[in-house]
Amino acid sequence: MATLATALEQIVGAAHVLTRPPSLLVYRSDGLPGHRAIPSLAVFPGTRDEVVRVVRVLAEAGAPFVARGAGTGLSGGALADGIVLLGLHRLKGILAIDAEARTATVEPGVVNATLSKAVAPLGLLYAPDPSSQSACTIGGNIAENAGGPHCLKYGVTLDHVVRATVVLPDGEVMTLDRGEGTGYDLLGAFVGSEGCFGVVLDVTVRLTPIPDAVITLLADFTSMRAAADATSRIIAAGILPAALELMDQATIEAVESSVYAAGYPRDAAAVLLAEVDGAAAGLDADASAIERLCLEAGARAVRVARDAAERARLWQGRKKAFGAMGRLAPHLVVQDAVVPRTRLADLLEEIHAIGTRHDVRVCNVFHAGDGNLHPNIPYDADDPAESARVAQAMSEIMHRCIEVGGTITGEHGVGLDKLDYMPALFSGDTLDAMCTLRDVFDPERRANPGKVVPVRSCREWLAAPSARAH
Repeated sequence: MATLATALEQIVGAAHVLTRPPSLLVYRSDGLPGHRAIPSLAVFPGTRDEVVRVVRVLAEAGAPFVARGAGTGLSGGALADGIVLLGLHRLKGILAIDAEARTATVEPGVVNATLSKAVAPLGLLYAPDPSSQSACTIGGNIAENAGGPHCLKYGVTLDHVVRATVVLPDGEVMTLDRGEGTGYDLLGAFVGSEGCFGVVLDVTVRLTPIPDAVITLLADFTSMRAAADATSRIIAAGILPAALELMDQATIEAVESSVYAAGYPRDAAAVLLAEVDGAAAGLDADASAIERLCLEAGARAVRVARDAAERARLWQGRKKAFGAMGRLAPHLVVQDAVVPRTRLADLLEEIHAIGTRHDVRVCNVFHAGDGNLHPNIPYDADDPAESARVAQAMSEIMHRCIEVGGTITGEHGVGLDKLDYMPALFSGDTLDAMCTLRDVFDPERRANPGKVVPVRSCREWLAAPSARAH
């Protein structure tokens, strides 16, 4: 390892290679603190050329590695257990903006929200908006195919990627695009591959015009079932909101007791945050229809944001909800499953019952419009008994989501956290096909080993010891 560290220092400089355990502790977890692992060393290239040279040195040494952006992921996917961590946060250049073509080419370390700020003077924005958009990077968004509250209308990361230049684990540099209708869509395979196929050097993304008008509404309900029913009514009416976000009472209380207080009614069982945007003509009609449908479903009141400041405040409460839950306990497990919208009300009641049975507090805040659930449990990860109850509760929740026709992730990825659920969702043949696809990009399986597909399916003999244990 000392020889490898020396070779990497010659590329990026000694200041950008970490080998001392105290320095590496910073990288022992991502945004999901229940999984912890310490890398053997961490290397932080500062240019595209340095990334390529680093990857080629790692290939020559046969060294497994994990690419990492801002570390805001929520599946343990960016953890390096006794292997090399390749940090990309220094590559934060916006390389080109083409206002006419509505595209931007950026390096992987560019922060999501920074790109929208940069193109705002041109009347454009970058639509994918994860709740962590003020910190997460475009490279990480590519790895996880990140979504966000507005993906209901605008789609996830893949829908906005035009092409990407990547370096494969063996050091080969190649450009991937959507194929223009011919050939295989290798870019579509790469986006969402969770760092298992290679490392992004730059990416060209599609930009979206800033909407002419935006109307944001907040409806409050005395039951979660009524809020879920309102969601179904809105979609069934043929309205396509930019966002439909639902928060339960536990989440409301956490937000309103924090610095992110948004003015949500504390006594509500649930609130539904709805937003419509686009051409001003006709937008008032959509907003009025949403208000009527919410009231018909049982809403006590529907409030319309009066101006941009109030709209921003309402959204701050939603996007900072996970942070607000940090007041409730030292750690937070954030889950991510997608279920049919028609099963939302029943599932939410079952999730509440599961939490009660295992004596854990479940806070629900999620993308109701597309059925993307986010049951969260604040807890103390250093308490073995509580951790065991949380794990059991989450296992029951996830398996129940699968049983009703759902899937195990909508935007957070599989990483380490959801490995054990993969065989419940996919057959052995399907898991084997995933491994075969991975072999096209990384036949030695050195890139992010032990993630996404259970090792017993891929037989990753080069993986770290803890990964092989799965």
